[in-house]
Amino acid sequence: MDAVFYALSDASNSLVANAHLISKVFFPRMIIPVAAAMVSLVDFAISLGILALLMLWYQYLPGLEILLLPVFIAMAFLASLGPALLITALNVKYRDFRYIIPFIVQFGLFISPVGFSSNVVPDDWRLAYSINPMVGVIDGFRWCILGAVNQLYIPGFVVSLGMIGIFLVLGVRQFRKMEKTFADLI
Repeated sequence: MDAVFYALSDASNSLVANAHLISKVFFPRMIIPVAAAMVSLVDFAISLGILALLMLWYQYLPGLEILLLPVFIAMAFLASLGPALLITALNVKYRDFRYIIPFIVQFGLFISPVGFSSNVVPDDWRLAYSINPMVGVIDGFRWCILGAVNQLYIPGFVVSLGMIGIFLVLGVRQFRKMEKTFADLI
């Protein structure tokens, strides 16, 4: 899951790092942060391959839920892309914003159920905890790989899916709004 957080970090600095491209020719500028986020998918694919080898070694066969893994991979990509586009646009306008990005990524890592199961969150708070879009994604990955051992909390999944959509719309809207001034600001 680190790939998702790295995608956010790398994509947010992509326009400033490629300023020479922005100021020389016109092309769809959204390609740069999307490409930076897609690089993390390669890292994720390598990690997934290692997991598959370990599953073969330990003779663990996942259930049919594994067929839905591409859906959760797409959700993870979109969960990182929405905030990345928003932060990229802000990073171009406010250059000091790049110093805040590692703290945002680290905070996101700590509030996401990476090192613990979201089942430890009390039932009264579980739906509110799912406002973090990565909760549904990480729980979905665990459900796909572990199956019945780790049940998917459907209301939380729906909330996480909605938050992914909200962040994606906000990110694209803010990026498109500020895109016209990128060449002047860089």
